[in-house]
Amino acid sequence: MTIERLIRIFAGSFILASLALGVPASPLYQSTWWLAFTAFVGANLLQFGFTNVCPLAWVLRRLGVPATEPTRTNGQAA
Repeated sequence: MTIERLIRIFAGSFILASLALGVPASPLYQSTWWLAFTAFVGANLLQFGFTNVCPLAWVLRRLGVPATEPTRTNGQAA
């Protein structure tokens, strides 16, 4: 799994979780302040799209997550 793919998974998970916790109609509702977290994740995604700089990418890189998929030869992983 690559850094870019994990960023999408984390962002999607955080947005869905914070919406579940911040929307009053949700059975998991806690506080509307969770919607601020949704806005924070969205703002980070927006700036990542323009600048290609993402704090989560830095963390994932330090943890050793590859930036690209391994090269495949004849249908087998290298």
